[in-house]
Amino acid sequence: MTATSRGRAAAVGMVAACSLVLAGCAGDTGAADDGRLHVVTTTAILADLVRNVAGDAVDVTSIVPPTGDPHSYDPTLRDVRDVVYADVAFSNYLLLEDHSVVTTLDANLPDGAPNISLAESATKYAAEVIPLVENVNLDTVWLGLRVSGAGEELGATRASEVRLRATDVEGPGRLAGYLTETFGRPRTYFDSGDGFDAADGYARDTATLPTDAHTHMSWAFTEPGSYRLELESDLVAEPGGQPQELGKATVTFAVGVDPHSVPGMAGARVLDGGHADVTVDLDDGAILLQADAPVDEAADEDEGDHDDGGHAQAATLDPARTVVSVPNKALASVPAEPGFGFLGRPGDQVYLLPQAVLGKHVHGEIDPHLWQDVRNAQAYVEVIRDTLAAAAPGQAARFRANAESYLAELRETDAYVERTIAQIPRSRRHLVTTHDAFAYLGRAYDVDIAGFVTPNPASEPSVADRIKLTRTVQALDVPAVFLEPNLAARSTVLTEVARENDLRVCAIYSDAFDDRVTTYVDLMRANADSLRRCLT
Repeated sequence: MTATSRGRAAAVGMVAACSLVLAGCAGDTGAADDGRLHVVTTTAILADLVRNVAGDAVDVTSIVPPTGDPHSYDPTLRDVRDVVYADVAFSNYLLLEDHSVVTTLDANLPDGAPNISLAESATKYAAEVIPLVENVNLDTVWLGLRVSGAGEELGATRASEVRLRATDVEGPGRLAGYLTETFGRPRTYFDSGDGFDAADGYARDTATLPTDAHTHMSWAFTEPGSYRLELESDLVAEPGGQPQELGKATVTFAVGVDPHSVPGMAGARVLDGGHADVTVDLDDGAILLQADAPVDEAADEDEGDHDDGGHAQAATLDPARTVVSVPNKALASVPAEPGFGFLGRPGDQVYLLPQAVLGKHVHGEIDPHLWQDVRNAQAYVEVIRDTLAAAAPGQAARFRANAESYLAELRETDAYVERTIAQIPRSRRHLVTTHDAFAYLGRAYDVDIAGFVTPNPASEPSVADRIKLTRTVQALDVPAVFLEPNLAARSTVLTEVARENDLRVCAIYSDAFDDRVTTYVDLMRANADSLRRCLT
């Protein structure tokens, strides 16, 4: 999918800052006058693919450095400068990159320069995608946040932001909505304990999401009873633009009480399991509840599609006629780790709806890590070849020849990975790692993705996570767990469980390189070798 830049008018602060030092920027690299095509990519993996097609006819720069994390990287002024001078841009997208990376790219790329989202474009060359679907293995509803709809009439693009703000809550105790980041620290979005003050504008008690995005959350309540949370939303269509008001809604929770007996909610549907989201719909401006299943049958039968068991499947629900159930089995202890004081003292009991996928992982509906299947990377290369040939027709034959040579290398790599992993006994082919990034590897090469690090504040996360992870590795009798080198300094849960169970800790690469693995082919071969060596 190609797209032109959203316009320099949207560049706002960073572009203005760059304009003050533009001459110095040009002097640093000579990028504006060396005669070559200039390509910017969002990640080092994409940059490597481009270099293999382009050869030395193209200058290639990655926004995220080789060892950086694309999920959290914060672009610099130098990155802005690189985008300003680019003739072509490649991103992975499908919400792999941090929203600030995509915004920097879209706001600063020159008008008319091809802006290619490879994960989406590669489907025309038979790249296969995997929907992000969580296993339903918790006994309470998973309640996240979502943005749906295109919002074309509002001028929404992938660089836009949707803001969902809590304005008031009625209930017997404190309500907090928060997300547990990858290695255990909470990030609070909503907290009635410090007051929902409309005078604060959107400074706090606000969740900000890209368009077409989805994130999981934990919801905590300090006392039993019914709660009514008032929410409002708006859209900032372009960076620095004026917010456009969207919808308002009230979400009702039954905490430790009968959800069918909440005052004022007679006949309401009860949301008590599966995966659901508080959803801002950009097409009609409403705040809704979207639920996979189950939703208890109620008096009103005009919402959702029912099966014979009386449960709505993939239902869109009106919050005014829906109760979210938080049962007594959701009681959990406040952990002693730093950062959870807003829930109470360590050991205090709170009612908790835990997030379904733990860790800061805002995503779309498709797993974005397509390159873990080498055949998908081949599709990326074909899109890159076509794009460069169109951008520099005089070099088209060269690009095609380079691409054909590299595609042959990738076919050999694919066969190597398949052959190497096939040497692992099937009963030992279980992957436990730090990052939910290997579904494509698992599907393409018959590896069971058994688990990844998911710190859970529901009950003493430093203990509960060890227990959960320990049970997984013991039940599957795995000989090793796998750690991404760029996350080594933050992977204490995984390494401690490995040490306690006498397991090897082996390397695996997902989004980044290091000083040993510096190319995409290196990455895939290293992963296959590591899996065979450590699981056989």
